[in-house]
Amino acid sequence: MSAFKDNLLVGKTAFVAGGTSGINLGIAKRFAELGAKVAVLGRNPEKAANAAAEIGQGALGLTADVRDYAAIRGAMEHAAGEMGALDIVISGAAGNFLAPALGMSANAFRTVVDIDLNGTFNVFRGCYDLLARPGASLIAITAGQAVNASPLQIHACAAKAGINQVIRVLAMEWGPEVRVNGISPGPIAGTEGMSRLAPGASADGGHQERIPLKRWGRIDEVAEAAVFLCSSSASYVTGTILDCDGGSQLGDASRRDLTRGMA
Repeated sequence: MSAFKDNLLVGKTAFVAGGTSGINLGIAKRFAELGAKVAVLGRNPEKAANAAAEIGQGALGLTADVRDYAAIRGAMEHAAGEMGALDIVISGAAGNFLAPALGMSANAFRTVVDIDLNGTFNVFRGCYDLLARPGASLIAITAGQAVNASPLQIHACAAKAGINQVIRVLAMEWGPEVRVNGISPGPIAGTEGMSRLAPGASADGGHQERIPLKRWGRIDEVAEAAVFLCSSSASYVTGTILDCDGGSQLGDASRRDLTRGMA
């Protein structure tokens, strides 16, 4: 059960880049449930239209590639023109795959950095003068790879580390009118990331044993974290990366029983 009032975001406008599927769509849907006017953006027109229909309540489905600054800016102008100044902006578009550094082309590395890191800059830079200031809230979706090196993930590690610094620098430069934060989800069930990066994990109970909370996360739990960060409850929170990961970044918790009873 959510701790937030059903009308919490009435009168607010939210723009969710990458909001046509997975975690970002879950965030967009939750914003709409709490009364916000919502625009979702993706590269595929059909997926964008379907996501808007799924959200309902007059949601806009817009199409642009986050790597294209002019296209992103145009989509944001459209959303602001239809719905009013942007109170909440989520940058969540991402690309990823497993590959060793020696098995990855320079173009493949550049593509992920361009979508994740450059895309986050494009979304946040493009929205600035369309924001409802003061009081706007920006949230970037990052990942644990930003701080924990991971084999087969050199592209994602580099991109997410960059996103974390974008969050911190913009929080410094744009405060006090705009708050800028990030959410770092852990293994979230039912997402493309889980199916692509850990295809056998769902059938292996050992993976969950290594997480302190002993389970996969849910999309709605990440959505609630986003609601918190853009609400007045987080009015003094900026430049922060909120881990929503069940403690998975802390390390392997499967051996914790060995410590019980020790003085």
